[in-house]
Amino acid sequence: MPAKKNKIDPATLTGTALVKEVCRRLRLARSRWKDHNNRACRAEREKALALYEKLDKAGREKVPQELRVWLRYRSEKYFGDGRTAPQRRR
Repeated sequence: MPAKKNKIDPATLTGTALVKEVCRRLRLARSRWKDHNNRACRAEREKALALYEKLDKAGREKVPQELRVWLRYRSEKYFGDGRTAPQRRR
């Protein structure tokens, strides 16, 4: 029998738990990016960005700079308004 997973609602997170969840999602998005799985990367990035927006200034500084730079760079270059939208699968 598989182990039970603790299902945590990201909307209820605050403080350190919220920072940890943002970091976890950003690392997951980066691994999806390295695997060339753009659809999964985009989904995780959007979830991470939504949680990142909830952080205050002090909380944002707790997110490692490497992850913040990746989020900003990928957000502007690959997922910004100037890019074409992802195509639908057939």
